Amino acid sequence: MRQPQLCPLLFRPRLKPLCLSLLAALPSLAFAADPAPDPAGAPPMAIVEVTGTGQSRQVQNITRADLQQAAPGTSPLKTLEKLPGVSFQSADPFGSYEWSTRFSIRGFNQNQLGFTLDDIPLGDMSYGNNNGLHISRAISAENIGRVAVSQGAGALGTASTNNLGGTVQFVTLGPASEQAITAAQTLGSDDTARTFVRFDSGDFAGGTRFYISGTRMRSEKWKGAGPQDQDQFNSKVERRIGEHTLSAFFNYSDRREVDYQDLSHEMARRLGMDWDNYYPDWQRAVNASKGIYSGAVNSLDDAYYLGQGLRKDKLGGATLDLQLAPALAGKLTAYHHGNEGQGHWYTPYTPTSAEVPISIRTTEYTISRNGVLGDVTWELGMHTLNAGFWAERNKHELTRNFYAVTDGRYIDDFLRDPMSTGFRQSFVTDTRQFYVQDTIALLDGRLKINAGFKSPKVEIDAHTFTGDRADGSITAKKTFLPQAGVTYQLSRSDELFASGAKNMRSYQPGVNGPFSQTRAGYALSIAGLKPETSTTFDAGMRFKRDAVQGSVAVYYAKFDDRQMGIATCAGIVGCAGTIVNVGKVETRGLEALAVWKIAPSVSWFNTFTYNDSTYESNYTDNGKLVAVKGKQVVDAPKKMFNTELAYDANGFYARLGAKYTDKRYYTYLNDNSVPSFVVANLSGGYRLGSAGMVKDLTLQVNVTNLFDRSYFGTIGSNGFSASDPQGTSMTLLSGAPRQVFFTLSGKL
Repeated sequence: MRQPQLCPLLFRPRLKPLCLSLLAALPSLAFAADPAPDPAGAPPMAIVEVTGTGQSRQVQNITRADLQQAAPGTSPLKTLEKLPGVSFQSADPFGSYEWSTRFSIRGFNQNQLGFTLDDIPLGDMSYGNNNGLHISRAISAENIGRVAVSQGAGALGTASTNNLGGTVQFVTLGPASEQAITAAQTLGSDDTARTFVRFDSGDFAGGTRFYISGTRMRSEKWKGAGPQDQDQFNSKVERRIGEHTLSAFFNYSDRREVDYQDLSHEMARRLGMDWDNYYPDWQRAVNASKGIYSGAVNSLDDAYYLGQGLRKDKLGGATLDLQLAPALAGKLTAYHHGNEGQGHWYTPYTPTSAEVPISIRTTEYTISRNGVLGDVTWELGMHTLNAGFWAERNKHELTRNFYAVTDGRYIDDFLRDPMSTGFRQSFVTDTRQFYVQDTIALLDGRLKINAGFKSPKVEIDAHTFTGDRADGSITAKKTFLPQAGVTYQLSRSDELFASGAKNMRSYQPGVNGPFSQTRAGYALSIAGLKPETSTTFDAGMRFKRDAVQGSVAVYYAKFDDRQMGIATCAGIVGCAGTIVNVGKVETRGLEALAVWKIAPSVSWFNTFTYNDSTYESNYTDNGKLVAVKGKQVVDAPKKMFNTELAYDANGFYARLGAKYTDKRYYTYLNDNSVPSFVVANLSGGYRLGSAGMVKDLTLQVNVTNLFDRSYFGTIGSNGFSASDPQGTSMTLLSGAPRQVFFTLSGKL
């Protein structure tokens, strides 16, 4: 294992003074702190607006404080798990290991949700993504200012054709008005060493400001062996031009993560929850590939030598905010995203040679997306008119290659010159979406009614160069997808809301899309294939008092034309598997949120979710009826409860939170599941004040999985099956045990 560097900034000459100042401050922190505030008059803890006041649909906000008090390196998605309706799971303590990330809202899984960063589409952020990138790679969490979650239907202008369910909008923290260097150093469990540095230029005379930041993350897996590394660069510049603002940004990410071994219930009982792949024991992997097993291993699939994901991303864009007239505003954004990715798997099923019975199988991706977004807002008496468009061309390539290996040395770079190719495909996806909406304010603004529609059209042209995968063209479009809502202000503190929306999910190129079938399978399925659609309604009430704020909402959603890969006849007949529509899903539920300021320095945050998502149609697989009607949707817990107690006074701050997640099925017939569990997390720190050159000096500790609970986090890592009565499906990942991280941060 690698030893963590005490302060990696020492090896960067320009930042060495800051690092030395941070380290020098440690022995004298008690003397360097600013004077304590008056004990009788500590500043009260404010209740931050989280309930989306004024929105006609269920909306909640995650604040900057939530992001700051999470363990540095934590995915912003993980911070959302405290909100009602949201389920998040991962196999690592940061929630950034993408193979294991599972995020759902109201029973809709991650590839049925919409995600944006400053309005720019991130696609569905799934592993092997073809139309975007994960938020953990798009930007460092320290550079995010807030996150807005719409559990039901997102705003009409959201740049997404995935959002059958809700949307998640990430908003960056722009350049500061004052010049500063911000730095943070984290050390902790499993040789974790994370460095973050950001420079803000402050305002120049001409109205220009910018920031640049760098992040270096080095960590080992919590079980088995192998690194989880990432380097990031973020930058943004803004310039005021009269009443207008021009901004541009460029972000870069280089992520390399070694996989954890997928488990089954049977494997966990036989090998333990801490079982992992063979790396770095090359000889044991070679022996196993020859059927020579050791320990409790009895199968070729109990472990592999190594698996990993490599991703390089470049994301950039520019936005022009225009104040065209006192009542007329517009915005225009152009962006580019380039990606290269490889997933490596040391497979014992394809030998390199008679002497080496293992090769590296890769799934290789490239993405080149170019797009433009525009919208205009016109205040016209009691009306607020909105209209906008989104256009994108995405060129995506997907390849399956096999590479020769001779030994077990760790390869942490992109492979070239394969010994064979299983398939190679290219896709050109053109997306066009237009929307228009009117919001009418009545009764002196206490009653607001909004109504509008969007028109998406997504065309995919696929070409197969190698292999028998399908090619051709397919289009998903809807001319009229309506959305309407109403808010009524009962008083200055109470508000009613209701909304309804219809949405469509376009077909996907690449992994799990219609062109991942064989040509024969595609020919069988194409005539009956329709894009997935949903109809969503929610209604509720928001309330706010001096010490309490919260919301209660009920909802209903109908999901039509659910797509799934199935066999169309008995296996002995030899029909190609196809992706077909297998029917409907219905969801009903209730969400509640309450924040209580118990004392000036103490607040208590609670959320509760009841979600009943069930399949409403049976389907046929391999010539047999699969009777799923009335069964609960996989990976959709019925009940979730989150509680968090927060304290902030006299320089000290702390948060103790815990979340209950109900049992989750991973089979469509509900004959196997993972049990319910509770995981608690603790964060706390002390604001030390100034020490020498450094100000805002803060020491923070984060403890994830505080009580060291053993549980299954991710389910469906290798997909879901109709049935698994014996518990042999390798599609589970154990959650990370207790981990501890210390962070020292400050400003120059």
